[in-house]
Amino acid sequence: MKVYTTEKIRNVVLLGHGSAGKTTLAEAMLNLAGVTSRMGRVEDKNTVSDFTKEEQKRGFSIRTALLPIEWKDCKINILDTPGYFDFVGEVEEAVNVADAAIIVVSGKSGIEAGTERAWDLCEKFALPRMIYVSDMDVDNVNYNQVVESLQERFGKKVAPFILPIHEGSALTGYVNVIGEKAFKWQGKEVKECDIPAVSQDEMEGYRDSLMEAIAESSEEFMERYFEGDTFTDDEIRTAVHDQILEDAIVPVEMGSSTQARGIYTLLDDIVKYLPAPNRKTVEGTNTKTGAAFTAKFDDAQPKSAFIFKTIVDPFIGRYSLIKVRSGVFKTDDTVYDTTLESELRLGKLYTMMGKQTTEIPELHAGDIGAVAKLGEAKTGDTLSTKAEPIQYEQMQLSTPYTYIRYKAKNKNDIDKIAQAMSKISSEDPTFYMLNDSENGQTLIYGIGDMQLEVVKSMLANEYKVEIETMAPKVAYRETIRKNSDCEFKYKKQSGGHGQYGHVKMRFSPSGNMAEHYEFGEEVVGGSVPRNFFPAVEKGVAEGVKKGPLAAYPVVGIKAVLYDGSYHPVDSSEMAFKTAANQCFKKGIMDANPVLLEPIVNLKVTIPDTYTGDVMGDLNKRRGIVLGMNPIGNGKTVVEARVPQSELFDYCTVLRSMTGGRGDYAYSFDSYEQVPAEIQAKEVAARQAALEEGAED
Repeated sequence: MKVYTTEKIRNVVLLGHGSAGKTTLAEAMLNLAGVTSRMGRVEDKNTVSDFTKEEQKRGFSIRTALLPIEWKDCKINILDTPGYFDFVGEVEEAVNVADAAIIVVSGKSGIEAGTERAWDLCEKFALPRMIYVSDMDVDNVNYNQVVESLQERFGKKVAPFILPIHEGSALTGYVNVIGEKAFKWQGKEVKECDIPAVSQDEMEGYRDSLMEAIAESSEEFMERYFEGDTFTDDEIRTAVHDQILEDAIVPVEMGSSTQARGIYTLLDDIVKYLPAPNRKTVEGTNTKTGAAFTAKFDDAQPKSAFIFKTIVDPFIGRYSLIKVRSGVFKTDDTVYDTTLESELRLGKLYTMMGKQTTEIPELHAGDIGAVAKLGEAKTGDTLSTKAEPIQYEQMQLSTPYTYIRYKAKNKNDIDKIAQAMSKISSEDPTFYMLNDSENGQTLIYGIGDMQLEVVKSMLANEYKVEIETMAPKVAYRETIRKNSDCEFKYKKQSGGHGQYGHVKMRFSPSGNMAEHYEFGEEVVGGSVPRNFFPAVEKGVAEGVKKGPLAAYPVVGIKAVLYDGSYHPVDSSEMAFKTAANQCFKKGIMDANPVLLEPIVNLKVTIPDTYTGDVMGDLNKRRGIVLGMNPIGNGKTVVEARVPQSELFDYCTVLRSMTGGRGDYAYSFDSYEQVPAEIQAKEVAARQAALEEGAED
């Protein structure tokens, strides 16, 4: 592939619901552009995009694939993204570097949750977009109905550029609304034909709406429009291009990806109507001077690039995918990683076609490429030069809230598992591992259950290590509700030097749940020598690690040593530590111990129609709804306080309730007392597990 300059580059992300046809569309584009000699099929596990074993096994995309093609003397960097919500991190990485989007909508299914999410992402990142309606060769697909639903959902700026021509159930041609011409496919060629009578009125109606939108783009056009003047083709195309960039028009096109029909027109319109990278700018900072730096995607600026994705594959190796934001990057350049604060040698530059790499001598501003084995550089790092060190902001990726507990099937694999998970996390930052030592468990976090299931499968199939997953332990705490006064005498004599420690202590609630304990002493008369006070406190500190009720950490207590006795020969620090520890256990049990559970502040964002279902479900989860806040666009945020233990399966349930349209986030709020019946069950289960040695 030859080198392309900025104005000849189009970076386009494919978005849409799972199974809407993004990968099949990408295959059709690759085939039509001459990259492949025959189209791959998802069912045959031979597509360029889905090259990993997991993707081929499951029949859907898990990673974003970079697919550069050459078309009409331009380079189109296609970013084929996953449609399943669990892999939204891959989508967000791609959207961060795309300059435009094509939202793929299945003609069979119409608007789905993934369609709406794709639209929202485009709005968030101000991406110009087109809509491609797939499956137009399928029986009973009604294109007009799909267009009407799109306009109803997203507004009248949704404008069909192409209308289908059917003969019976077969897709045989199309009508170009702007050109007012019709064409029929004859093999791989197209031939102009008469506009079918059934399409004439539709075309005129859509074209009139398009002309109105164009007229509104300038006062001159508005005057000419009202005077009955017609616009030239060049004027129309220039105005349409500008309106698309301003998000005033969203073109709709259609086709059959499996038959590669409608794809030629789509590729043409990507080149004609979608922007080059230099339409926008990106703000950064010169870390040497502290001055702001505005990347204009200009070759003349100091070089800078952003690592937006990392590939760590056991079979193809490690690659850093970069988008050049300024200057020109060349083979063997020495660059400066401002995050690592170190210089790196680039080595070879590549374009990637799925898993295949092709060397390229240089990458110009706005282009996307890959670098192999870039040391410790990771996703989110900025590459520039030491003379002009530039730092860009990190990408905003979705926060993972779904988690599960795991352990190695083979204890000898613990280190291998940790290393494998680190590699997987470097590929997808929405996945990570957490060692929860306080509760004796290791956890993995992700966006949803499917993502965690895929990770488990990848470990087994690609890294040859296996894990068992189970429900996570709840991070309970223990505290007391009453005061107690107790003593304990530790006395041991076995001939020779003995052990003696005697303490009298009071225990009471401290009111500070952020601290495990407060320690004080009120000893008078030297009944316990001062040099043993630290040993007594150590006994308490050791006791709060595992409380006497159910072996959970103890919080919010005050322990006061007020009396005791000692032996001038047999007393020791160990004896007083042991006495204090045993006194602690007895004193806590005498002070009405209770379990506390973590409570989170939960925010659930949903379409208004689902508020009743969501609130009912939260009540079942012992949640307290604090309020409902409409945020516009037909959505509401439900706020509630919910026990964290009740949210273990919430991701799956919320998606099921809302058809995939609900999102949630939570943050820790406080610890509160567990209801008596739940406490009794947990204490019994915990004690049984401890007796059987099942706890880690």
